Amino acid sequence: MEKIVRIVTNISFLLLSAFAQGQSINWDVDPVHSSLSFSIDHLVISETIGEFSEYSADIKSDKPDFTDALFNVSIQVSSINTKDDQRDEHLRSADFFNVEEFPVITFRGKEFKKVNNNKYEVIGDLTIRDITKSVKFDGQFGGIVNDPWGGVRAGLKISGEIDRYDFGLKYNSVLEAGGLAIGQNARIECRLELVKKMSN
Repeated sequence: MEKIVRIVTNISFLLLSAFAQGQSINWDVDPVHSSLSFSIDHLVISETIGEFSEYSADIKSDKPDFTDALFNVSIQVSSINTKDDQRDEHLRSADFFNVEEFPVITFRGKEFKKVNNNKYEVIGDLTIRDITKSVKFDGQFGGIVNDPWGGVRAGLKISGEIDRYDFGLKYNSVLEAGGLAIGQNARIECRLELVKKMSN
């Protein structure tokens, strides 16, 4: 009987160990040390910059170099801020994001591929309005450290450019000189400081 109990105990231990190894580490975004910003050409000669202040991310990764990282990011479009209330309301309207019908932008990151050193390639599906496109961004991995409060943190930077026309954001006007008032390509820059979720 004792032998049977010992065998069952060993099997249970092995199963629990395998299960634990299969669990991905979850990471939370520290909003105080993170940002999600964009820029776009204005009147050909300059840029307008803005940010989304409300967003959440579900990020899973076990490996110390984050090469197995998976991302699910949700952005509340109504939180757009370009430091001009009238412009922000226009961006929320049907001319652009149409917040009433499509309140959330999502990004599902499928690959975080190491190129060299801390340079990465980020591949995933970006959904704006009702259009989903596969996109590729540049990534940087800052590493993982123990913070002074007993936690574990990781740093990521994701940047790149998208064609807003691909996502139905085609509003524009033509200048007297012939150029477009608003650029077609939007540059995106996302800085994330992540905090490892503690196991219960």
